[in-house]
Amino acid sequence: MIEQLNQSLFLLMNATPESPEWLIKFAIFIAKDLINIVPLLIAILWLWGQRRQMTAQRVVVIKTALAIIVSVSLSWIIGHAFPHDRPFVSGFGYNFLHHAPDDSFPSDHGTVIFTFALAFLFWHRVWSGVVLFAIACAIAWSRVYLGVHWPLDMLGGLLVGLCSCLLAQMVWNLLGESIYARLHQAYRFCFALPIRKGWVRD
Repeated sequence: MIEQLNQSLFLLMNATPESPEWLIKFAIFIAKDLINIVPLLIAILWLWGQRRQMTAQRVVVIKTALAIIVSVSLSWIIGHAFPHDRPFVSGFGYNFLHHAPDDSFPSDHGTVIFTFALAFLFWHRVWSGVVLFAIACAIAWSRVYLGVHWPLDMLGGLLVGLCSCLLAQMVWNLLGESIYARLHQAYRFCFALPIRKGWVRD
């Protein structure tokens, strides 16, 4: 029943040879490049901002990084414990994006971007979380549209992201102060020159 629903949703979303070429190219851009917002925003929040907000921003960065580490680990475990072929491996639908024929559930891209969006929703600002969640949904759509994932792969990524944020918060409650102190000390050592020059925040 679930597999039939998965396949039906996929066929509703999957592009075909008759789909507009511009839409396929746009979907490829979303699927391949939009995920780069993750390291970009993490770097910006850690390195720059108003002085009185830097500690709060870096706490968000660390908690988000913890959640992503947990989510990627869970995704790897689930993928190996419950292997599931990608649509094009099963000869289902149409594929418009080159991808290795590895396990599809849960989606790695979906896991990372949904974890990132949920982290900002929980720990940063509601508006930033909503914007990132919209971006996550766009990435999820694009990868199904292009034929490299099933819809439930993306739902799996969302659920893994939710669990990972919860686990990251638990780790932070136990070890947060120690983690922050050590990372900040390492940052000040590695970025001593840029900090001294005023290029980045202390």
